Amino acid sequence: MIPGQVDVANYQQQLTEKSEFLVDRFKEFATPNLETYASEPSHYRLRAEFRVWHQDEDLYHIVFDSETKEKVRVDQFPSASLLINQVMIVLMDELRDNQILRRKLFQVDYLSTLSGEITVSMLYHRQLDDDWQQEAVALKERLNKQFNLQIISRARKQKICLDKDFVIEKLQVAGNELIYKQVENSFTQPNGGINQKMLEWSLDVTKNATGDLLEMYCGNGNFSLALAKNFRKVLATEIAKPSVESAQYNIAANNIENVTIIRMAAEDFTQALRGEREFNRLKGIDLASFECNTILVDPPRAGLDLETLKMIQGYENIVYISCNPDTLANNLETLTQTHHIERFALFDQFPYTHHMESGVYLTRK
Repeated sequence: MIPGQVDVANYQQQLTEKSEFLVDRFKEFATPNLETYASEPSHYRLRAEFRVWHQDEDLYHIVFDSETKEKVRVDQFPSASLLINQVMIVLMDELRDNQILRRKLFQVDYLSTLSGEITVSMLYHRQLDDDWQQEAVALKERLNKQFNLQIISRARKQKICLDKDFVIEKLQVAGNELIYKQVENSFTQPNGGINQKMLEWSLDVTKNATGDLLEMYCGNGNFSLALAKNFRKVLATEIAKPSVESAQYNIAANNIENVTIIRMAAEDFTQALRGEREFNRLKGIDLASFECNTILVDPPRAGLDLETLKMIQGYENIVYISCNPDTLANNLETLTQTHHIERFALFDQFPYTHHMESGVYLTRK
């Protein structure tokens, strides 16, 4: 299938196939009944990236066919949000006859929100000058008559932000609205509707938890802020500086007082907890004051390293969000030696692809 295309008529079939695959893949762990959360069949992606093709006087987005590697013209992208589809048409119409803005433009990235804001990042194979900035400012003024839009541009060793490089997302989670700052070119959950369901599932599985929560790989505080009301305190770690800064912004924006974010790699934090090393970033933070009975991990595709696996086995409850069934299965071989799987979920974050987002809730045996 060409990237971005959707087969709405067969959506339920592909979801059923994913569910059956997960049940079979994890049957050795005697998992409980799989909870399956469906995506919207179309317009579910809040992020999209396109190369830009110059053909004589024409200018348009392209993607590459995953099988043939041939370039495919894209004027509409059904998997992307309606807002992205609206902006991409207007943007190309604006750029097509503008020789200053289109020259050496080779890629456009979009980051949209459920709340109606969007960033447009334009990438160039040339340095951008005052003439470019003047035209870009005028473009932004025109586009803002229709959209709540930010323009960011990048070239080699150059980044120009005409106003701000982020959007404000507003998620509806279990009857409450949560505010999230999302910075362009930083990780955010791509499927906003499914993200809301993941947060609600995580709230539900931890509703009877006691003590404090430790989260590793917290990003911009996506889970930390939503789960804060279920715990006395939340301690969260993240290594990416823009994500940590966004998390601090989000804590203040949501008036949450029981969440502490530390900029630290998971491996380093594990050493700190064991007292093996001291870190300047932990000065002023009394780790002993946290009584973390529950830990949440949302690792990259590589899963958890051995030391972190051993560390999280020390917690009563584990919430494991995974984007890779294979590494999840490998990690569960270790975790199920000490813990029992209580809940098991599939979140269809990436419809029409082989990618699967899973949630597992484990309690100590």
